[in-house]
Amino acid sequence: MTLESESHPVTSKPLKPRTIRPIAASSIYGIAFTEDILLAIDPRNGYLFQVDPFTNNTTIINAHHWDDFIGATGLAIADDTLWFTTRENVYFCSVSREENTLSLNYPPQLFTRLSYPVNGVAVHEGAVYVTCQKSGDIYIFNRDNGKEITRLYAPGIGTQNITIKDEHLWLSDTLEQTIYCLDRATGKVIFSVLTPFEFPTGLAFHRCQQTGKDTLYVAYTFPEPYIRDNPNAEPNYELQYRDRTFIHPLYFRFYPEKNYALSNGYLLEMSYVEELEPLDPVQLKDVEWRIGLPADTDRQKVRTVEAIGLPFTEEVHGEGQRIAVFKFDQLTHNERYIFGWRAIIEVWSIKYRINPRECENLPELPPEYGERYLVDNDDLAMDTEIIRKAAEEAIGRETNFLRKMYSIRNYVYDRLSYGIKPHIDSPDIALKRGVGSCGEYLGVLLALSRLNGIACRTVGRYKCPGHPLMHNIPLAPDYNHVWMEFYLPGFGWLPMESNPDDVIEGGPYPTRFFMGLAWYHAEMAKDVPFERLFSEGVQVNKEQVSIGDLAINHVQFTILDELDPNDD
Repeated sequence: MTLESESHPVTSKPLKPRTIRPIAASSIYGIAFTEDILLAIDPRNGYLFQVDPFTNNTTIINAHHWDDFIGATGLAIADDTLWFTTRENVYFCSVSREENTLSLNYPPQLFTRLSYPVNGVAVHEGAVYVTCQKSGDIYIFNRDNGKEITRLYAPGIGTQNITIKDEHLWLSDTLEQTIYCLDRATGKVIFSVLTPFEFPTGLAFHRCQQTGKDTLYVAYTFPEPYIRDNPNAEPNYELQYRDRTFIHPLYFRFYPEKNYALSNGYLLEMSYVEELEPLDPVQLKDVEWRIGLPADTDRQKVRTVEAIGLPFTEEVHGEGQRIAVFKFDQLTHNERYIFGWRAIIEVWSIKYRINPRECENLPELPPEYGERYLVDNDDLAMDTEIIRKAAEEAIGRETNFLRKMYSIRNYVYDRLSYGIKPHIDSPDIALKRGVGSCGEYLGVLLALSRLNGIACRTVGRYKCPGHPLMHNIPLAPDYNHVWMEFYLPGFGWLPMESNPDDVIEGGPYPTRFFMGLAWYHAEMAKDVPFERLFSEGVQVNKEQVSIGDLAINHVQFTILDELDPNDD
């Protein structure tokens, strides 16, 4: 009797790309494919892995020379020659193949040495491409004599790896959480996409021999927090960190006519439910409890919505924002209900690509937008001296629309640090204090933008916990979240995160979420408050009855599947 068959995962090659987990790897940086063999660098241990991408079967092919690869980050293979980078050096050595096993012919030869540490390497025909974070350049060398041909500007601010496919350069950036597609001749960024995980450290294309389809694989390396059961400690549960590294397919689709690209999407089940449990005596008559529903946007599609606990009617407000309306004859402190909604939604990472030069001669802002999105209609303290002065300082002499918005963002990041408080203060107080939550970052951004003639609005409301490999497991967010959209005349509304890009004290700041959103954002409050309470036709304000004092909300996400934007 045998345990293997044609359908057994060990003996058959799956047609669908899968997550690759090299055995014993503590970190993965440079990766490269040669047919169905994956090569991967572990710079921490100096291992050069040969990995079967279908089974994770892993071999160390530099078993006797691992110390030569400690600190290596870049990897490429071309014409039976292996290229790698370590410290300031670029090396190469020949590769031998016996059946499905590769071996290196030692010793490696020095190709070139730079003044700064180098990161990634790629080889195409007679040219060798090398990335360097310190200088911010892509160096191009003559493969035959090692002489520098030219340099290209490297976008982003993190450690970058590089690969080449046809006429395009592809760069991964650790801090930007981004893959850039560049024209190989000019270095111009054609488009960029966000990765589903943070800290992408390497990338390579693989062509499936069965389908002929190319898949871009991206390596990730980061520390993961976890709860460790330590029998020698009291209490025995303690917070620890462990290395997390793997290689995952990146799905993407560029829409040049719409100026954006989508990448790895996820099918989510999301539920929002209120549990009525008043803290104080209350009696309300003829009650309408309104809760925002997920919206249809460029990066989010609603498949289904259904009621939980009690039925609701649906209204549409503003630019298509759907609202669930729950009706009660009366609400008192003696009653108990649960009510809300469950939705199945598709969510994608999105990154818009618009250059400042395209924003030189913009059309006028529609008058109705000025009346709604250039005024202080949300306690923005736009008439205070500190906010007016900040609005002037933020843009200086800048006149370009997009650069003004970028300057305002950086100004706010320079002056605020992230912190959570029980309540949200107005922008003038937050700016004086120098610490703010996402809502306070947003308030300052809105105030400074509107004073500079940039129409903008609040959007949100929740983020799915960012664990895209945890399918069919209930996930609960710790907090709600809000971010911003600004209106670019002639283009439309563009997203911008309130605070997550403020990760480096004093900058430079990533631009991953400037005109971009990650897959885990759930959009459900555009142009209207997310949740409102009405009694006898009049909105109930917080001083009368607070929704937070009336009910406990329960928010839950479940990741059902991963989606490819090319699957129509």
